[in-house]
Amino acid sequence: MADKTIHVAGIGNAIVDVLVHADDLLLHRLGLTKGVMTLIDAEQAESIYAQLPPGIECSGGSAANTIAGIAALGGRAAYVGKVKSDQLGQVFRHDIRNSGVHFETPAADGGPSTARCFVLVTPDAQRTMLTYLGACIDLGPDDVDTGLIAGAEITYLEGYLYDPPEAKRAFLKAATTAHGAGRLVSLSLSDPFCVDRHRDAFLDLVSGHVDILFANEAELCSLYQTTSFDDAVRAVRGHCRIAAVTRGDKGSVVVTEDEIQVVAADDIDQLVDTTGAGDLYAAGFLFGFTQGRDLATCAMLGGIAAGEIISHYGARPERSLKDLARAKLGPHIFENLR
Repeated sequence: MADKTIHVAGIGNAIVDVLVHADDLLLHRLGLTKGVMTLIDAEQAESIYAQLPPGIECSGGSAANTIAGIAALGGRAAYVGKVKSDQLGQVFRHDIRNSGVHFETPAADGGPSTARCFVLVTPDAQRTMLTYLGACIDLGPDDVDTGLIAGAEITYLEGYLYDPPEAKRAFLKAATTAHGAGRLVSLSLSDPFCVDRHRDAFLDLVSGHVDILFANEAELCSLYQTTSFDDAVRAVRGHCRIAAVTRGDKGSVVVTEDEIQVVAADDIDQLVDTTGAGDLYAAGFLFGFTQGRDLATCAMLGGIAAGEIISHYGARPERSLKDLARAKLGPHIFENLR
């Protein structure tokens, strides 16, 4: 990619998703409550990993899902995230590179092992999740490749990463570098509870460092401490260049200082799992934006990508996003790509 501008560079928690089919007996043996997401420590992570049946291991994490989605659409994408030089770190690096993403963040030789999220799917379609954050919490300013960020049209930041102090400094370094090079900065709010923990900091980021904000309705309302979606839209208007807000089956709303556009949700055959919907909406939107498409088309591309993800388990596409976009929006959508 050295001879071409990267469209989007993402920074986030580098997590290996371990997806396995399980039964209630296994959940009982592991002492797990079905359908709940639990944070676990290193000892628990190693113990549970050793007891799981064979499954699928792939690169994950919110921003990584977005960046992989951009690559799937044909965009030039790069990722910054911390793994350790262990087996799962190699799995993450191999998998995300195979998805077409540029990933060169050096692995840690010491410290916590690579982060992982165990996803145990039972026959009743319930997902029981256990997350060990591991090495990704040690991502800091030194891991931010300023040359990469300065060369990317958009730097995409994951709100989930904002908990560790070093990550805050990495955020600001990336945003300052991007704007110093005349580039754009995008932020995903990630989760209402994440917003609750960092509201003041996120408000400062949105008003002072963010050009394109991604949020769902609950996250935006949490940011501005209101139960009224209309009030939240009025509050965010003018705080950043663009706010793209998802509303589930109501579609999405794109807010700028000059206009508000409401875009319907994409039609899907079945709703299986909403995990990763916001990640892939951001992927479609940012791909369209870097290709110079109008904001309504960007939102439609986001809806198509999100619609594909929620039709199956897992946060990576199982069908060609390019083919879906061509079928729904017409072949011209991929003409004259940059």
